[in-house]
Amino acid sequence: MGSNEAGTTVTALLRGRAVAYSRPGSVSAIDKRPLHGPVRIGELGLDGDEQGDLRVHGGPDKAVHHYPREHYRRWRDEIGPHALFDAPGAFGENLSSEGLDEAAVCLGDRYRFGEVLLEVSQARQPCWKLNDRFGVADMARRMQANGRTGWYYRVIEAGRAEAGERLHLIARPWPRWSLQRIATMLFVRTLDREELQAALALPLVPSWRKLVEARLARGQVEDWSKRIDGPSRS
Repeated sequence: MGSNEAGTTVTALLRGRAVAYSRPGSVSAIDKRPLHGPVRIGELGLDGDEQGDLRVHGGPDKAVHHYPREHYRRWRDEIGPHALFDAPGAFGENLSSEGLDEAAVCLGDRYRFGEVLLEVSQARQPCWKLNDRFGVADMARRMQANGRTGWYYRVIEAGRAEAGERLHLIARPWPRWSLQRIATMLFVRTLDREELQAALALPLVPSWRKLVEARLARGQVEDWSKRIDGPSRS
């Protein structure tokens, strides 16, 4: 918590435009580019930022995506050199920083960033667009397995912020529920009934609550293949 108390510097703010992507009919704004100077961040995220598929991306509970820059080094060790690792934005993130990761961030954490108040709403559930972006067929599966997913914020108070300002942790209502613990529940110990039952006490986004309730009711895990393998290329 030491670095959080002092604040963690956001080294880049990024946004992207939705354009035709790699497979027939697909659209994506995963190619985010750094911004300079103050940026307004509202209920739906950074002004001018877009999403390719609003059924699964964007919205108030996925307004801003944060990805730790230190993960890049671990990815480079795992899959080898890649030009995307040379600058922030490789994973379609809006915020890039060093000093916070999924083990240090908890669900419901609130951070002051410039004028903006952000609340951690959920971890990322990786999708097939990462496979095509990196040219690694199982990139999304790797991210899901290793937990280096990054996370989303909802915007509690809109305002302006810019790269170089710090994220200051101001509230932590669920200190026992790190995003690492939640990712383990979702993707590793998938049918741990005690853990799933405990998670129902959390302020889960509706899709997560439905997922947890379904696992408890059916005793089986939902099919991930459509999300992480994607549609046919033909």
